[in-house]
Amino acid sequence: MKITPLGDRVVLEPAEKNKSGKRESGLYVPETADKERPEQGKVVAVGPGKMSEEGKRLPMNVKKGDIVLFTKYGPNEIKVDEKEYLIAREEDILAILE
Repeated sequence: MKITPLGDRVVLEPAEKNKSGKRESGLYVPETADKERPEQGKVVAVGPGKMSEEGKRLPMNVKKGDIVLFTKYGPNEIKVDEKEYLIAREEDILAILE
């Protein structure tokens, strides 16, 4: 099934949890953090953008394939074809990782 977000929404695939506790950045995260919701993911689909008050479509700052950081409790969890995704508004995305 294909997911097409509306407006300024973005479909995210949550990042896999690292069992060793060490992140790619070299930081170690305690075991208790693994029980919490992920805050990093890959953009799977992007909506067309938010409409301005003048009726113009505002372009999105993220694109499919971007790895992003997002607010912990902003996105909504969904399950499609037995796979878990998050749907977030663009304003819930804090940064694009390179």
